[in-house]
Amino acid sequence: MAGIFKAYDIRGIVNEVLTPELAYLIGRGLGQEVFQQQGPIVVSRDMRLYSPALSAELIRGLMEAGCDVIDIGLAATPMNYWANVHYKAQGSVTVTASHNGPEYNGFKVSGPEAMPLDYLTGLDKVEGFVLRAQMNKSHAALATVPTPGTSQNVENALTDYLDFMDNFVSPVTHRLKIGVDTANGMGGFFLPDFFARHEALEPVPLYWELDGAFPNHEADPLKAENLRDVQQLVKDHQCDFGVAFDGDADRCMFVDEMGESISSDLITALIAEAVLAQKPGSPILYDLRSSKVVPEWIEQHGGLPVRGRVGHSFMKRLLKEKGAPFGGELSGHYYFRDCFYTDSGLMAMIQVINICHERQQTLSQLVAPLRRYSSTGELNFRVPDVTAVLQRVEDNYQKRGAKTDHMDGLTVEMEDWWFNLRASNTEPLLRLNLEAASTSERDAHLNALKQFIQEAS
Repeated sequence: MAGIFKAYDIRGIVNEVLTPELAYLIGRGLGQEVFQQQGPIVVSRDMRLYSPALSAELIRGLMEAGCDVIDIGLAATPMNYWANVHYKAQGSVTVTASHNGPEYNGFKVSGPEAMPLDYLTGLDKVEGFVLRAQMNKSHAALATVPTPGTSQNVENALTDYLDFMDNFVSPVTHRLKIGVDTANGMGGFFLPDFFARHEALEPVPLYWELDGAFPNHEADPLKAENLRDVQQLVKDHQCDFGVAFDGDADRCMFVDEMGESISSDLITALIAEAVLAQKPGSPILYDLRSSKVVPEWIEQHGGLPVRGRVGHSFMKRLLKEKGAPFGGELSGHYYFRDCFYTDSGLMAMIQVINICHERQQTLSQLVAPLRRYSSTGELNFRVPDVTAVLQRVEDNYQKRGAKTDHMDGLTVEMEDWWFNLRASNTEPLLRLNLEAASTSERDAHLNALKQFIQEAS
């Protein structure tokens, strides 16, 4: 079981560390330690090979812990969040490993109103329960409940979900052609029905067949190599823009009509402008790795920029705490108050569709004013002692007059450039994002920082 309980979810290699037996114990642990025999609990699953078996055992564990279950079957993760609220559940679980390879699977867990449960807010209790149960070597040692829960299958969840999402699509009066790569993930489950409802939207599908083996490329659009196919698709079919979803469709990345990729912080700024036109003066969230243009653009359009920690559980809680209508992360997560303070790749695509239609400009034209600075993107450094290197980097730049903070890792602000250096949650890595006024300045500062990290290691 080593290492499957992560900061934000439960995830591991199937039949190596994550088995149906373990899924059962996780269900029991969630039911007894977190949901405490209250319900109902919504359960859904993705298209991975072992998701049906893991889902069935998870449900069995929840029921034997006394929880009623609403099983909506196949669903993208944002649909799971919707179902959590729609069915007035006490919590929800979706069986997915998101963008990870086919050998992985796992569980994303939410509490009431789709608020995330992470290692600090419940998954630690489940891990403790599972460890105790495994030490007893017998399921007979697990506490029984007087009345087991029941399970109800819901057949029309997708129709009801798309009815809800249709509320956010502005009337489209001229045709938009959109290249869409779902990487054989869960986007292919709902997008055919979504586009069938909107005749003016013409999708050019790529890898919409559900296939947990991911035969074409990884379902991680944050990696440049996984965007190449949709970039070529957009150019070949003269699309208005392209979008690539991750495996469970809570994230997406965009490319413009020329096939050029657009970093997610620029999309955050673009959507923020549209949101602020409808909700003037609102707080808008952005994660601390985002370009300086994001807070500048939010302020320029009358909003209140709110800087947040990296990670969906942190962003969702901050969004709700601030009552913000929208927020975005560099990783392609976009969060919406209208989606119960959760992330939704479909809602992000809808927002970009609305913007392109209403502004009557190409996506490249819309994004052009946002390309003020030059960034590295996220780079990784493998170091023997993460904490020691971070301290040496901070000491070095403070001596040079830098402003520093520790909201998430180390952020260093110099007069005309900045960087954030954070520890990975799962590996002995430092993750770097650096931005400067020009490409030449960016590269010069990056080379100097790289050399210092090597020397400090």
